[in-house]
Amino acid sequence: MVMSAQWEGCLRVGQQAPDFIATAVVDQNFKVIKLSDYRGRYVVLFFYPLDFTFVCPTEIAAFSDRYDEFKALNAEILAVSVDSEFAHLAWIQTERKAGGVGDLNFPLVSDLKKDISAAYNVLDPEAGVALRGLFIIDREGVVQHATVNNLSFGRNVDETLRVLQAIHHVQTNPDEVCPVDWQPGDKTMTPDPVKSKEFFAEVETTSP
Repeated sequence: MVMSAQWEGCLRVGQQAPDFIATAVVDQNFKVIKLSDYRGRYVVLFFYPLDFTFVCPTEIAAFSDRYDEFKALNAEILAVSVDSEFAHLAWIQTERKAGGVGDLNFPLVSDLKKDISAAYNVLDPEAGVALRGLFIIDREGVVQHATVNNLSFGRNVDETLRVLQAIHHVQTNPDEVCPVDWQPGDKTMTPDPVKSKEFFAEVETTSP
């Protein structure tokens, strides 16, 4: 159930993420969770089409295997599909070698009524499932990053982690911005017409 009933239009970065309350599978138990319960932490919220499919278990397993890296950045991962919590549990209880996902380090959220997918504008009404939308929500509940893939190809965990690291950096260092392909430890830029020239001069000097 989406709690922002007044939400209208398409969700954009910089806006407050629509809150929701839903049943999730956590450690093979059913638990009612609310997005706003994670306020004060970053949230990587990603949607996928269906349990017991093909691309989906590869993504979910990959995010679960890298969970500690997200946790180190004070981030939680929430995965959402239009399946019921019972389907989620059955999928978790299925081994990876049989097409399941096994035990996971983050909740699988049930969006059986499809209102969460609709609120985040990732619902494919013809297919009746969510597209592969991914949103990074900051500690204040604001959407800082959004991407949407079509159904037949998966996302990149490394890039998701890199973007989260960049968001964390600029929010910790508000006088800096991160240029293209920025990685932790790389040089940042001061968003000022004069000071930014120091960055550009250094890039020009070091470029082949």
